[in-house]
Amino acid sequence: MTAQRTAIVTGSTSGIGLAIARRLGAAGFNLVLNSYTDAAEDHALAESLAAEFGVEALYVSADMSRGDAARQLVATAAEKFGAFHVLVNNAGIQHVAPIESFPVEQWDRIIAINLTSAFHTTAAALPIMRKAGFGRIVNIASAHGLRASINKSAYVAAKHGIVGLSKTTALETAGQGITCNAVCPGFVLTPLVETQIQDLMAEKNLDRETVVADHVLRKQPSKEFATVDQIAGTVAFLCSDDAAQITGTTISVDGGWTAQ
Repeated sequence: MTAQRTAIVTGSTSGIGLAIARRLGAAGFNLVLNSYTDAAEDHALAESLAAEFGVEALYVSADMSRGDAARQLVATAAEKFGAFHVLVNNAGIQHVAPIESFPVEQWDRIIAINLTSAFHTTAAALPIMRKAGFGRIVNIASAHGLRASINKSAYVAAKHGIVGLSKTTALETAGQGITCNAVCPGFVLTPLVETQIQDLMAEKNLDRETVVADHVLRKQPSKEFATVDQIAGTVAFLCSDDAAQITGTTISVDGGWTAQ
């Protein structure tokens, strides 16, 4: 990859998103980082990645629950770099509750951030990628894009939707130098998952080791968390020339969860 190629990674100041940004920066991509905050440390993070990898990096605050903000993120990246070549839709949130008591505002926000934002960024990105003659769209879905779990109706619906959006995007861009795929992680030890672990410990009055083994990783045959670096490496491969004929599919990084 050349340093002239640019990547947007949504939700990229921590966890999986930051690991993806770091891996792409190491591969020579200019970077557009994103979250919903606009603090000095956000911009400092972009500056530190630029210095570490010898690329240009920009932080853009955008509330991904708003379609206009998601599209403006893409427009800002294009204005700054003239073009961009990779879009990683990673921003996501979670809430757990039974359907009948699932807060409507949480449903709306999860669908907006986890699914609808990817529609808006993709719609804004495709004309730019077509003009460049190259594009890689990678949507971070989940094992829950292929399987369901109780009390996660909004998240499961959104992640199933991301898989469908990825397939449709791939078909609409076939033969244009653009690919679109979904990466489906199982459980990755991120701040989001750590919060779930702590909540389960309190709810069930169990120690952390028991919660991880018997409740969190029970569906993951490897009994190991995937790492953020493993997810990032998968994304980087999908952004490479070697993956030019991989489009419209899902790649599971889930320790065998969806093989069952």
